[in-house]
Amino acid sequence: MDDLFDVSGRVAVVTGGMGQLGRQFTLALARRGARVAVFDLRVDLDYQQQRFGEAHAWENLLFCPVDITDREAVAAGLAQVEAKWGPPQVLINNAGLDSPPNAPAAENGPFEEYPAASLAKVLDVNIKGVVFCCQVIGKAMAAQGRGSIINISSTYGLVSPDQRLYAYRAAGGQPFFKPVAYAISKSGLLNLTRYLATYWADRGVRVNTLTFGGVFNQQDADFLAGYCARVPLGRMANEDEYNGAILFLASDASSYMTGANLVIDGGWTAW
Repeated sequence: MDDLFDVSGRVAVVTGGMGQLGRQFTLALARRGARVAVFDLRVDLDYQQQRFGEAHAWENLLFCPVDITDREAVAAGLAQVEAKWGPPQVLINNAGLDSPPNAPAAENGPFEEYPAASLAKVLDVNIKGVVFCCQVIGKAMAAQGRGSIINISSTYGLVSPDQRLYAYRAAGGQPFFKPVAYAISKSGLLNLTRYLATYWADRGVRVNTLTFGGVFNQQDADFLAGYCARVPLGRMANEDEYNGAILFLASDASSYMTGANLVIDGGWTAW
């Protein structure tokens, strides 16, 4: 068997691992023999069973209650991982916060009126939380001279949200603007990646960004129609279609890749 994409025996941390994509990344790694620690706010047994079914009891999964905006909580989570398996070789900074379509009207209103509290909340998770995870877990990787950090960004970190996709809501009496906080936070990850890639290059830690397009998640029909028409491939991604990129960056298949941004968006940013 070709072991180019082999991740067996590696220790990985997935932040936001209970979420839609985080769950996919966790299972993709664990099914191939990696030992995976899920960092999330809620990891109680009932929720583990709800999100992972029988897989929640796999010996190579560990669920750690971690608030990534609290540096000490991240350090405590790392201590759990190290006590069980030793230091991680893979960190996937997947946890992220966005304003959902059903958020309060003020949060999805005009840019000029976007609430300061909403801005702070999103930046806390999407930027500060990633920095804390890199400081704590990246330091452990650098100490052992190896590691791969994968920062999860979005097409809205590369290009502006297409506000025309939400115009149908105004026609229905509910004006909606995709808020600014998510876009600027995901853009910030691109240069954090480049900074850390050069900072840790001589200590064997690679840092890359994965930029994703939208994922099917029971969005309303009007939004889906507009979004899919805007994508060259004509659809959103299925939630498992990013797993290959995760395995690529977590394995030695990407051994000469650092400071880069891998875009997987169905062609969204190609026009």
